[in-house]
Amino acid sequence: MPQIDRSDGPLHAMWGDRTASASIAADLARRPTSQIREALGIPTIADRAVWNDVDPATRAAFAESVRRRSEEQGACLTASVFARYQRDGDRRQYEDAFGARRERLTTAVIMAAVSETDDWLDQAADDAWLLCEQSTWCLPAHDDAHDRRKFVLPDAASPYVDLYAGEVVAQLAVADHVLGERWDAVLPGIRERIRHEAETRVFTPFQARDDFWWLGYSTRTVNNWNPWILGNVLLAATLLIDDVDRLAGIAARVVDSLDRYVATLPADGAIDEGVAYWWNGAARMLECFDLVSRVTDGALDASALPVVAEVLRFPLRMQFGSDWYVNVADGWARSRGHEAWQVPFAWGRRLGDDRVVAWASQGRAAGKSIAPISGGLPRLMRALGDAAWRQATAVPAPLPAMVWLPSVQVLVCRARADTSAGLALAAKGGTNDESHNHKDLGSFIVAVDGRPMLIDVGKPTYTAQTFSDARYGIRAMQSGWHNAPAPHGVEQGLGAEFRTTVLQAPASGREAAEVTGAAGLVLPLELRLDLSSAYPLTAGERWSREFRLVSADRVEIVDCWQLDTGAPSETHLIVAGDVELRGAEVLVHEEDRSIGITTREGIVPTAEVWVLDDPELVAVWGERLTRLTYGLPAAAAGGVLTTVIERRDVHRAVP
Repeated sequence: MPQIDRSDGPLHAMWGDRTASASIAADLARRPTSQIREALGIPTIADRAVWNDVDPATRAAFAESVRRRSEEQGACLTASVFARYQRDGDRRQYEDAFGARRERLTTAVIMAAVSETDDWLDQAADDAWLLCEQSTWCLPAHDDAHDRRKFVLPDAASPYVDLYAGEVVAQLAVADHVLGERWDAVLPGIRERIRHEAETRVFTPFQARDDFWWLGYSTRTVNNWNPWILGNVLLAATLLIDDVDRLAGIAARVVDSLDRYVATLPADGAIDEGVAYWWNGAARMLECFDLVSRVTDGALDASALPVVAEVLRFPLRMQFGSDWYVNVADGWARSRGHEAWQVPFAWGRRLGDDRVVAWASQGRAAGKSIAPISGGLPRLMRALGDAAWRQATAVPAPLPAMVWLPSVQVLVCRARADTSAGLALAAKGGTNDESHNHKDLGSFIVAVDGRPMLIDVGKPTYTAQTFSDARYGIRAMQSGWHNAPAPHGVEQGLGAEFRTTVLQAPASGREAAEVTGAAGLVLPLELRLDLSSAYPLTAGERWSREFRLVSADRVEIVDCWQLDTGAPSETHLIVAGDVELRGAEVLVHEEDRSIGITTREGIVPTAEVWVLDDPELVAVWGERLTRLTYGLPAAAAGGVLTTVIERRDVHRAVP
């Protein structure tokens, strides 16, 4: 095994030699294993006070899951279904079946703990056994057997540790923790089988292999895989491994690898993958920090790390209103209902951030389960074990008037704080080398009353094409299908050299800024970006774009250019809603909201309807989107002003 240099990131700088395996082993040895596991806050079947305190909405969610699973056929995880990823690019069929199998186990464990009946104990054991019998816990899209051995099926002799392998080992470990004593009475042997599979499939390869890219030991930059897998591995190891020295070795490796992820986070706490990935990236990091602190009895506590507080605030800063958020890259614009709200709630309380606590309390709104079953058994059980979260109630979420995050060049603003009423504007610069990148430089979003109407399409269903050389053949990832210009009609370039430069920002352009409270903003608020390097332009050609929030009902976009002669230029707007073309004015209607779009130059756009057939896009946007294309004046030097206003004085045309 090659010698890996210890990380020199923020965690090692803060904790020093306490991250060494021997030091962690000494921390662990101070307490019996049972106390360490109890400190994790995961209730067992014997903790009847927790199970008797389950609220009606959560009980209803359990009952609904039981109803669904009784109507479903068993998940078919066959060889031919696994092979589809390599054969025809489909990954959804296997992933859906695998997810259904995991959810069946979650439901069975919960029902066994609630009911204390042998039938549910048997069902939970059956579902756990199925996972133990499964040839791999890795997804077809992640398994390295194809690259190493040209297999279209997994290599059982060399298991790969991916996101799902981490999820499964943690799920089985939590199931064992919750039901283990009862399983010993009714099905002795099941717990030993879980430990054998966890050892073979996860713990041994995790310690023996340094070539998992997500560890950060190679040249590839880590992303959300890192904290997601590390937290699950450490949780499972803490629950299943009795050897203190072995557990300490795993914990030390977790901390060292996690440090490489933390080192990638900017000081302003921005996540370049957006809010959708925050929940399974930064939030997983927070869970891992909490776990490390609990395992080491507080010896390794990351609460004082400045970036933690900033990362924690990122999602609330990106909220338009209700379940709509600023989305970039492979993110969804709308919450999918899978969020682990208890994570930011607990960390907000830990850091004394009342705004985060209020925002996270949305997860305890009337009718919401304490945590979604689809979020996985470990998160659900930790939510149930948090008494403060069980007793929390929803309060209004705070909405900043303005946020500027220079690390990703993202601006979000509205005329007044703490209300979604009126227009909100989000604008994005950055580079085309960001994680899960879309060619979206210079794009923007306009929301009305918290609902995006000039939009970023977001993530479609993943296929083999998504992370291949043909990625940018996917419409949703092209700059031509973002609210961006097209000098000479060309697409943006791909790579770190294709970037924007901040010419004017709400702050200095180098510092993060946020405006909260009743004082609001000084309007107009302006952001100006140089987009010249976002496109493959010739030397001397220039394009800049300015974004202005003029008032609660008016946004302006100013494009200026200086180009050589050549193909004509254009700019695009992607709209969600019903579109009316009234000459040079475009009206967009969505339910009881309307906006009007015009250019000072009176340009009449063409409209192209995109009929959606991707289930993920349909779930967010409905049946269709429309692209407006504005042909720009052919002058070598010129400009165009586009105005978006909220129109409360118009009604949609009756067909």
